[in-house]
Amino acid sequence: MSTLFDLPFEEPPDEPAEDGRGGAERRVYSVSELTTQIRGTLEQRFFEVWVEGELSNCRVWNTGHMYFSLKDAGAQVKGVMFRSSLRLLRFTPKDGLRVVARGRVTVYDPKGEYQIVCEHLEPEGLGARQLAFEQLKARLTAEGLFAAARKRPIPELPRKVGVVTSLDGAAVRDIIQVLRRRYANVHIVVRPTRVQGEGAALDIARALRAIGKVPDVDVVIVGRGGGSIEDLWAFNEEVVVRAIAGCPVPTIAAVGHESDVTLADFVADARAPTPSAAAEMVLGRKDEVYSRIDRLARRLESAIGNRRGRLESRLRTLENRPGLAGFHARVAMRGRRAAELRSAFHHGVRSRLSADRRALGTLATRLAALDVRHQLASVRRRLDAHRLAIDAHVARRRQSATSRLATAIGRLDALSPLAVLARGYALCWTDDRATVIRRASQVQPGDTVRVRLGDGELRCDVRE
Repeated sequence: MSTLFDLPFEEPPDEPAEDGRGGAERRVYSVSELTTQIRGTLEQRFFEVWVEGELSNCRVWNTGHMYFSLKDAGAQVKGVMFRSSLRLLRFTPKDGLRVVARGRVTVYDPKGEYQIVCEHLEPEGLGARQLAFEQLKARLTAEGLFAAARKRPIPELPRKVGVVTSLDGAAVRDIIQVLRRRYANVHIVVRPTRVQGEGAALDIARALRAIGKVPDVDVVIVGRGGGSIEDLWAFNEEVVVRAIAGCPVPTIAAVGHESDVTLADFVADARAPTPSAAAEMVLGRKDEVYSRIDRLARRLESAIGNRRGRLESRLRTLENRPGLAGFHARVAMRGRRAAELRSAFHHGVRSRLSADRRALGTLATRLAALDVRHQLASVRRRLDAHRLAIDAHVARRRQSATSRLATAIGRLDALSPLAVLARGYALCWTDDRATVIRRASQVQPGDTVRVRLGDGELRCDVRE
C-alpha cells in the first residue's frame, strides 16, 4: 500500500529546465498550495472511513458543532461533527465512551491538521438507541419523574375515558370493544395521533396536552399495538415522557406487548401489558361490579344490624337501672315541652315577621313621603303660597301705613304752630330768641324783639 509521500504531485512542470547545478528546476509550493494538495489527496483517498476509538475532549460549542478527539493506546485524531448531524444522534456523546465514527478525512487549513468530519456515531458494542434509552432513563429517574410517590390512583368507575392512539391500528378497536362490553354507557374520547415514524413523538405529546384539556375526563389511556423497537421508539422520547408526567388526570401506558418496555411505562400512573388490558384496568366487568356492590351491601346490612343489636341491648340495660325509672314518661314530657316550645317559637317567628312586614310597609310609606322629588314639589307649593301671602300682607300693611300716615299728617297739620300762624297769629321772641314773649311787661321801650309770622319774620323795636 502506498503512503501519502509515494503519491506524485499534481501539475508537473510543462518544460523541464536546467538549474545552475545541471538538474531539473525546483518546484516551490506555498504553504496554502501544499495544504490544498494534501487535503485533496486525503479527501479523495479517505472519502468515507469507519474509525473506532475512545472519545476525549468532547465539547459542543455555542454554534451547535461538536469537537472531539478519537484515541486509542497508540495515537489520536481530531474530529468534528456539525450541528446538522449531531441533532440526529440518539445518545449523548461523552468523554471516555468508545464509539465507531463514520466520516471523511480532511485537513483544517488554518492549523494544517488533519481531522475527521464525522457524519455518524454509534456506541461500540451497545446500540445507539439502547444507550440513549439508558441515559434518558437515568436522567429522568434523577429528576424524580419515575418515583412511586407521584403515581396517582386510577378511578374506580370513570364516566369519561380518554384514548390517545392511532386510528389505523387495532389498539383503538380493542380498547373501545372492551370498554363497551364492560360498561356500555361510558363516554369515550379518542384523540388520534401518529404512533411511529419521524415526528410521532411531538404528535403524541400534543395529543396528550389536548386531551388533558377536555372537561371531565377521568383517566387517559395512551399506547399502541406491538412492533419492533424502532416502531415503539416514539414512547421513549423525552417529550412524550414529560407530556405523560404533565397530564392533569391519571394515565395508563399500554405500549406494545407484555415484553415491551418503554419509558412511558415508567412515568405513567399505571402500566398495562396490552391496550385491551388497559381497558380492563379502567373498567371492571359489570357482573363483577354488581357482585362487589352486593357484597358491600350485605356487609353494610350486617354491620348496621350488629350495631343496632348492641345499642338495643345497651338501651335495655340502661332502662333496667333504678335511676332510669319513668324514663319514657320523662322523655314523652320533654317531647311535649319541645313541641310546645317549637310551636311558640314558630308563632313568635311568624308574629315577628308580620310586625317586621308592617314596619317595613310603614318605613316604605315614610320613605316615599321623604322622596326628594315630593319634598321639592311640596316646598315649591309652600313657597308659592307664602309668596302670595307675603305679597297680600305687604299690600295690606302698605295701605294701612298709608292711611295712618295721612291721618298723622292731618293731625300734625292741625297741631302745627305754623298752621296757627297761617291763620293770622304771630309769635314774639326776644332778640336773642331765648325767650317767648307772652306778656308786654317782659319788654321795655327800646328793646328789640323778633316776630314770627305765618310767612316770614320781623325784627321790631318796642316804642311803648
